[in-house]
Amino acid sequence: MADAPVVAVRGEAYREVAPELAEFTVTATARDRDRETTLTRLAERAAAVRVLLDSSGPAIERRETGQLRVWPETKRSGERVVAYHGSVGTSVTVTDFTALGELMLRLADQDQVEVAGPWWSLRPDSPAYREARHAAIADALARAREYAEALGARVTALLELSDTGTGAQPMMARAVFGKGAGGRADVAPELELDPRPQSVQAAVEARFTISEPVLG
Repeated sequence: MADAPVVAVRGEAYREVAPELAEFTVTATARDRDRETTLTRLAERAAAVRVLLDSSGPAIERRETGQLRVWPETKRSGERVVAYHGSVGTSVTVTDFTALGELMLRLADQDQVEVAGPWWSLRPDSPAYREARHAAIADALARAREYAEALGARVTALLELSDTGTGAQPMMARAVFGKGAGGRADVAPELELDPRPQSVQAAVEARFTISEPVLG
């Protein structure tokens, strides 16, 4: 076996699959000359966001509160405070894409709330990764057999197999919605979002022994 001819190949696979998750962020903000008023408004707006998210039921898989910021606005010269700003963000992960557009617009319809996203992605344990790895191995074996056949030989055994990487890049379709203080529209807008396919790729390097080539 040690003296048998060896062929080394690289197997690759590329797939485009439907996303499984969509993530977006919703940020409530407040500003006022009085610090307590700013904090009160921020708490009220954050609570309104929570109520809307609570009403979405199983469409939301996960939500996480992000950074809470409260900071003074001062004049260019000196430290005299002219206003206070506050913001609190929430990251929301959705699996029901049919409800995604409506949910984002409902959140964006709140006063002083900004919504950004979505970012499309796959689950870390998505079957798409496994399928891509299997396809890469099959590609490596097919290439090895092609080389062996070209030499009048056949593949006899696998010596080594290494994974050179499997990955997917989260794809983003960014839309930013925001609303300041003011009246609401009489007719609620509708928004359809088209999930962006996710690119999944895998690659392996393999070494096979082959039978003695028939040369000449």
